[in-house]
Amino acid sequence: MSGVKAIDTVVNIWTPEALAGRPDRTGFYTEKMRVNAQTFAGVTHKEMLERMDRAGIEKSFLIAAKVGQLGHPACYHVPYKLVADAVQAYPDRFYGLAGLDPTEGMTGVRELERSVREYGFIGAHFYPHWFELAPDHAKWYPFYAKCVELDVPIQLQVGQSMVYDPRYPRRSVGRPITLDTVACDFPELKIVGIHVGIPWTDEMIAMAWKHANVYIGSDAHSPKYWPASFVHFIKSFGKDKVLFGTDFPVLDFERTMKEIDALGFSDEVRAKFLRDNAIKLYKLDQ
Repeated sequence: MSGVKAIDTVVNIWTPEALAGRPDRTGFYTEKMRVNAQTFAGVTHKEMLERMDRAGIEKSFLIAAKVGQLGHPACYHVPYKLVADAVQAYPDRFYGLAGLDPTEGMTGVRELERSVREYGFIGAHFYPHWFELAPDHAKWYPFYAKCVELDVPIQLQVGQSMVYDPRYPRRSVGRPITLDTVACDFPELKIVGIHVGIPWTDEMIAMAWKHANVYIGSDAHSPKYWPASFVHFIKSFGKDKVLFGTDFPVLDFERTMKEIDALGFSDEVRAKFLRDNAIKLYKLDQ
């Protein structure tokens, strides 16, 4: 293992305080996602940092996620202040990302701006499937325009929705090809399609290869199961276009890093993937 200190670009804040506002999804996390019960119960900031240190992860991007429209029993919003407080307490370890809810309209756009200008958040994040609005839907466009104005990247889940329950089915509206329209309409917008794009990984690779402003986040799917085309992309013509992430607690920090070690990345590729691409895209060196 090289001495590269990783930057995890997709991490869920998982303190007991943050979990208190979430609906019960025990089965989804412990059975489908196989998160161990101890982790699922909550992880303090100190415990998270200890886990990051053991894995060789220096910094993490914490998401103030907005999961569906408030008022629905399956949905929740992580208050921006929870993430802002974590960043303020550990400014050399955590960065903040502002979750988006398209149903909030201009109120949400103003909250996004406030999170960047007042809280120091470095980007935005959203889940298309929780609103059943594809990335190229008009309701996302005011947020894209604001990200361009603020000069911050936006990351969004691409690929299938993993959440299904008859009470609140979530259709898979995150086909990577929908980023084609967005990237054409907003060539200055820095777009990160997270969750690898599975099962449409090749489609996601095509978008990252076509558009200078489109990148891929490697989170939520264990590296040992990544499609061969994705591993090849990271090692070769896409070495500047992929960012490391776990979507913790979906993926464990240490296990993920061990699986990455087994992929045989060169020192150059490993440094770009684990750290340098994130620093460049999010301007962390400024």
